[in-house]
Amino acid sequence: MQDLRRNDYDVTNSVQVSSTAAVTAAVRELFVQAWPGESFDRVAIAFEEFEKLFTGRMPGFHGVDTVYHDRQHSLDMTLAAARMMVGYEAGADVGQRFGAERVAMALVTSLFHDAGYIRESDDLQHRNGAEFTLYHVTRSARFLARFLPTIGMESWVPTATRVVHFTGYEIELDQIQLPDERDRKLGFILGTADLIAQMADRCYLEKCRDRLYPEFVLGGIAAAQGSNGALQVRYSSGLDLLRQTPRFVRETRVKRLEGQFEHAYRYVEPLFSGENPYLDAIDRNLIFLDRVLRTGRWPLLRRNPPLFTSEGGGLGQVRGLMLNRLKALWA
Repeated sequence: MQDLRRNDYDVTNSVQVSSTAAVTAAVRELFVQAWPGESFDRVAIAFEEFEKLFTGRMPGFHGVDTVYHDRQHSLDMTLAAARMMVGYEAGADVGQRFGAERVAMALVTSLFHDAGYIRESDDLQHRNGAEFTLYHVTRSARFLARFLPTIGMESWVPTATRVVHFTGYEIELDQIQLPDERDRKLGFILGTADLIAQMADRCYLEKCRDRLYPEFVLGGIAAAQGSNGALQVRYSSGLDLLRQTPRFVRETRVKRLEGQFEHAYRYVEPLFSGENPYLDAIDRNLIFLDRVLRTGRWPLLRRNPPLFTSEGGGLGQVRGLMLNRLKALWA
């Protein structure tokens, strides 16, 4: 049945995670079932504003132009986070439950966790949002600080701007100060959702090779000049990134998902009769990648997933920027 999963659908093949309307409906259904009688209005408005921002219709912004961290990724991640929050709430003691208000804040934070990749309209210095990679979460926090008051959630700004950092690596997790342990638990959920949504994507392998590698080049992760002026190469190509992907996934699962995030991925399991479709999809991706690496049959990675950015140039534009960046580095 896995072969029938569509490229822009979630792990259950039931929600089109490239569609803001479809994910809004799916998250609304989860929210209303878990917190009956509570208002979903502010989250619904956030979805509408997310669509405007990422499609380039929000004044002051270009729209998303990062080809890996595109609109589909943020929606997929938000759906995963919603499922984990609902699963957690169902099994939590009364005093440890999140409540609808706190969950609404976390859902808005999920939606805009990658807003920091989006360039402002008056930015004449940067050509692509991937150039913000190393500090995009800090930029996302700044966006949330401005956005939350517009939907009546100003009191949650101090929490949301900290919780969003669980989706990145700019601040050590033990340095993120959150006085309420429930907010730290939400951070674990958002950080987990960000990772498992990516790695469970049906086209994760092709996206790493063709889309994440260019972002890593533009963001100064694939290669950069060291303190001694010598070029330090971490990933020499998209294929090299794939060769290192099994180790990355294993280390991420042990250190991040099971360690720092305390197995938060398990919170989805009450919604799926004890099964975990995200981990299952990740395992399938790794098994397939292992086959490719063992046989050297790279043409097996032939999926061509749709791209959900706001820019007309798409992959060709980003690859051109990548090549120019590589030439400059080697020069």
